[in-house]
Amino acid sequence: MLEAKYIREHLDEVRERLALRGQTLHLDQFVLIDGERRKAIQEWERLRAHQKKVSEEVSKRKREGKDVSELIDEMKKVSQDLKGLDGRIEEKEKALQEFLLLVPNLPHSSVPIGKDSSDNAEIRRWGEIPKFDFEPKAHWDLGEELGVLDFKNGAKITGARFTLYWDLGAKLERALINFMLDLHTREHGYREVLPPFMVNRTTMTGTGQLPKFEEELFKVEGTDYFLIPTAEVPVTNIHQDEVLEENVLPLYYTAYTPCFRKEAGSYGKDTRGLIRQHQFNKVELVKFTKPENSYDELEKLLSNAEEVLKRLKLSYRVVNLCSGDLGFSASKTYDIEVWLPGQNMFKEISSCSNFEDFQARRAKIRYRISGKSKTEYVHTLNGSGLAVGRTLVAILENYQQAEGSVIIPEVLRPYMNGVERIEKRK
Repeated sequence: MLEAKYIREHLDEVRERLALRGQTLHLDQFVLIDGERRKAIQEWERLRAHQKKVSEEVSKRKREGKDVSELIDEMKKVSQDLKGLDGRIEEKEKALQEFLLLVPNLPHSSVPIGKDSSDNAEIRRWGEIPKFDFEPKAHWDLGEELGVLDFKNGAKITGARFTLYWDLGAKLERALINFMLDLHTREHGYREVLPPFMVNRTTMTGTGQLPKFEEELFKVEGTDYFLIPTAEVPVTNIHQDEVLEENVLPLYYTAYTPCFRKEAGSYGKDTRGLIRQHQFNKVELVKFTKPENSYDELEKLLSNAEEVLKRLKLSYRVVNLCSGDLGFSASKTYDIEVWLPGQNMFKEISSCSNFEDFQARRAKIRYRISGKSKTEYVHTLNGSGLAVGRTLVAILENYQQAEGSVIIPEVLRPYMNGVERIEKRK
């Protein structure tokens, strides 16, 4: 959430930076609400000062034995006016907060200006794109032929965009989760946490999913709980409404969770296979940092996510998202896109973002500066480390063999009880 004071004092700048996102949000409403709120506060302060002054006069006259009935009547009216102003201020505060919750974050100066994903800037590539002496298949065909992915029964059990994994398919998914968590905890310094998979409305609001994106979420009927769309939500809110000590920062957390998304607005996109499911697994990386370090920490987080693909020997590229393609809460985002030969394209497998103090303001997460009583908002960052289903897709498509089997990457074999390849069941 942006600070009202910052918007007020930098109105033209905020307008310009929001316009880079292609936002049609008009700040005239903010100016109106904020102006009415400040006017009511000023009137309240004027009346309160007058009330205090008259109260002192009443006390003085009583000591002198003088009549104070007229002043008391005046004070009754002032008290009523103050109560009315209290209600008006509360109303305007609420309206202001509701407006601010719908304002996206401002793009960082290093974000390229553009309208959509076609304007994203490629930063680098890693690995050689594999060459095949046969026509590589897409993972949905490979998975069904090998008997490890079952789209038909997934749809029967639940509906479209749900999948059943069998045998070595299920084992490979589990191996990837454990490999990623081990890498991030043993080598990258993250602390593992297993959070709840349902959260309340306050938690969803803290990371920016609510109120704007409620249509994207699965809500639990009869409660105010939501299934999480990403572990970012519960893990970031671990420190909701807390003041951290400066010496504990930065904090690094990693978590495996299933994720649940309605994929509203994605009609017709990636309808086949595992790319766009309503339920999928992900290993998330979350950081809490001091403001002056957050962009260095973003580069480290990106490197941590990239390392997963390097260990798996999967070719990928990194892109800097343009202003028009940024997520609502992000100030800057790198996407990692893995090469999928069966689809002859790069596909996003991780988004690594710096939210600066946007989420921290919403979730009220501060830190106390050492030796001082002063507090500041932390900066929050997160990234997929990685999306597990999409990683499995990349393995199936990149490691497929001419006779139809799929080689298991060496780094995963200890997690697969030594299995070296997935073959058709006999």
